[in-house]
Amino acid sequence: MKLKALAFDTGGTVLDWHGGLVAQARRLGAARGAEVDWHAFVNAWRRLAMKGIVGQTQPAFNMDDVHRRTLDEALAQFGLGAWGEAEREALWRGWHQLDTWADFAPALARLRRALPVVSLTMLPTALVVDVSRRNGIDWDAIISCEMIGVYKPQPQAYATAARWLALQPAQILMVACHNFDLNAAHAAGFRTAFVRRPDEWGPEGPPDPKPNRAYDFVVDGFDALAEQVLGTLDTAVRD
Repeated sequence: MKLKALAFDTGGTVLDWHGGLVAQARRLGAARGAEVDWHAFVNAWRRLAMKGIVGQTQPAFNMDDVHRRTLDEALAQFGLGAWGEAEREALWRGWHQLDTWADFAPALARLRRALPVVSLTMLPTALVVDVSRRNGIDWDAIISCEMIGVYKPQPQAYATAARWLALQPAQILMVACHNFDLNAAHAAGFRTAFVRRPDEWGPEGPPDPKPNRAYDFVVDGFDALAEQVLGTLDTAVRD
């Protein structure tokens, strides 16, 4: 079955959340004279947030809400409970000000000339809009689990995205750097591409840096992904 669209996980696959949030936390901490391991702090915050959103069904909150709630937990864990509301707000808003990985936007533009590209993400719609405008990303659509009401890796998240695109799951390539996402997409009938992001969690390294299944594509970066995907298409589509 021919490939008709690409769906990108966005939070870690596309966005350098660790680098952006560490820089913001370090700046805010310096103003207070706070000295902690900012890499560890940001990663702890991320783990708390993922635990609070992954697999949710019809929650009364979105990932922005989870980021804000778990920020308070992370600050308390690292002895930063005295931070005021303005500082907390500035750090929380850092999620809406993230940069993409440097190799993403050029590769996405190449791919989009041949096929529709969508963000299929657990991040809230408003956050994806903000970071997309900041980084000059043109999606054909943003499909947030917030819209669906069911969060990855629940099968309904992938099935609904395919239905909204009016495509068979096997016509969609799910692109991610996380095995749990790709394995669930594969189970839902999607084709899959693993893009390594070794710096996603900073010096600590990602929890699952290697593919644990035989995905359709396994690449070190988005340039390689574009080359390989475009190489599978008919010349008329590719050009």
